Amino acid sequence: MTQRVLTTESGAPVADNQNSATAGAGGPILLQDGHLLEKLARFNRERIPERVVHARGSGAYGYFEVTDDVTGFTRADFLSEVGRRTETFIRFSTVADSLGGADAVRDPRGFALKFYTDEGNYDLVGNNTPVFFIKDPIKFPDFIHSQKRDPFTGRQEPDNVWDFWAHAPEATHQVTWLMGDRGIPASYRHMNGYGSHTYQWTNAAGEAFFVKYHFKTNQGVRSLSADQAAELVGKDASSHQTDLLQAIERGVNPSWTLYVQVMPAAEAADYRFNPFDLTKVWPHSDYPLQRVGRLVLDRNPDNVFAEVEQAAFSPNNFVPGIGPSPDKMLQGRLFAYADAHRYRLGVNHTHLPVNAPRTAVVDNYGRDGLHATRNGARHDKNYEPNSYAGPAQTDAAFSAPIAVHGWTGTHEAPAHTKDDDFFQAGELYRLMSDDEKGRLIANIAGGLSQVTRDDVIEKNLAHFHAADAEYGKRVEEAVRALRED
Repeated sequence: MTQRVLTTESGAPVADNQNSATAGAGGPILLQDGHLLEKLARFNRERIPERVVHARGSGAYGYFEVTDDVTGFTRADFLSEVGRRTETFIRFSTVADSLGGADAVRDPRGFALKFYTDEGNYDLVGNNTPVFFIKDPIKFPDFIHSQKRDPFTGRQEPDNVWDFWAHAPEATHQVTWLMGDRGIPASYRHMNGYGSHTYQWTNAAGEAFFVKYHFKTNQGVRSLSADQAAELVGKDASSHQTDLLQAIERGVNPSWTLYVQVMPAAEAADYRFNPFDLTKVWPHSDYPLQRVGRLVLDRNPDNVFAEVEQAAFSPNNFVPGIGPSPDKMLQGRLFAYADAHRYRLGVNHTHLPVNAPRTAVVDNYGRDGLHATRNGARHDKNYEPNSYAGPAQTDAAFSAPIAVHGWTGTHEAPAHTKDDDFFQAGELYRLMSDDEKGRLIANIAGGLSQVTRDDVIEKNLAHFHAADAEYGKRVEEAVRALRED
């Protein structure tokens, strides 16, 4: 069979569909990568009008209170004083299914948090897992397509799901998370949240640190087995929404304690694996959790559509003292999230009450467009610089600069001494109890045994064998037993 050539929308052949173009082997992604931008922009416009991913969601208002001094790491104003409170809005969600999907399903959960700070809105867009399936945004549309409903059968197909994972060995860690006991949270209140990505904090002295966010639920982690989840879906497909709504209405306000792991920027280059790889965690023995504060949810939205469906989060909404890292998945999302909202809600979606800053003053030269509510007064100009006392730049960078070097091109991430797609998945497996391992094996085998192609099954089994010999053997035996029945 002749191999077909992958092309862009204009018909040009694609040289590399695995790696985004970066400024040097470990540098940030380049705007000149037209193939990446085309894929992400087109992907964001595939559904009207619900979100392509994270469509099924619930939200609530609350506050974040600082409990510990972190001014040695960041000059972010909302984190500058113990006891300081900042209003927040959070949106929880499932990832793969549509707006009409059920809540109690085996799927990662979105954990998107908006801080209404005095210096503008800060959005932290994460999940209930500390890792993800892929490490380069150029593969994100492909990954989601494999998990979504098949265009022919109209349902999620094990052949598609496992075929993609078979060709993405870096997914083994997240697959182990997803198929384990925490794969189906009992409710949004009973799961942890993670920033997942690596971010940069900069203090008042200009010192840079890389950080990872961990929101630990104060309700305790509770999860459902596959049988419990199936029963719950039959009783109430909106179970997580129901639970969150009723808890807050009763005055049982859920809360999380925020911790961060802090890595001095100078240590990143020589760390034993790539610290910007979204498929990996930083061991707590290397970078212990440091407490920052607590998140409390205490008010339900009055209108789900206006405040939950129209809520727009972008990881590019930073405040002074917080910025991005060279995490390639984060770099892609800096563009993709905001672009999705410009398409779905319009270019003026930031004017909507749920998205508008609470205390910070918006003063810029944005004009016109659909649903514009801020167009300037008679004497306001819509260009800059000007001679009419219009808003001007501060010349104060939000975060420290990141050095780049090397040749532009579609590079794989630079290899660190201990970079590996399977080691952390094996570590996670070995941390599990015997009962947890048994349930993990059953969950994986239940899906993998439905795959119709033997070569896809073998490729996936090789990943589990590489993670841990016992892990691979048990999955292989369980798949074989189910296929022989």
